[in-house]
Amino acid sequence: MAMVAVSISPSGVGASVGAYVAEALRVLKGQDDVRWEVGPMFTTVEGDLRRIFDLVLEMEEAVFAMGADRVGTVLKIDDRRDQPLTMEGKLDRVQRLLAEGDDR
Repeated sequence: MAMVAVSISPSGVGASVGAYVAEALRVLKGQDDVRWEVGPMFTTVEGDLRRIFDLVLEMEEAVFAMGADRVGTVLKIDDRRDQPLTMEGKLDRVQRLLAEGDDR
């Protein structure tokens, strides 16, 4: 299972890109085989890495379909295979360490 932070943004469409981001997110909203969560800078997607790559391509196409001539996409991939990887698990681990006062 992989976790991917994805940011998709068009260039040359003005300062506000919220409508483009919303259109890209509609791609994720229309499926049920990966989990996802929107953040202020990135959307985190959890699931099969190949499926996530396919969805990212669909998200880019959705932004192009709105009239963007150029789209920049940033991906950060965490593909862990030694144990289960979930969004909640990563957050819980950090919260436990903070509560214990252990910053290692």
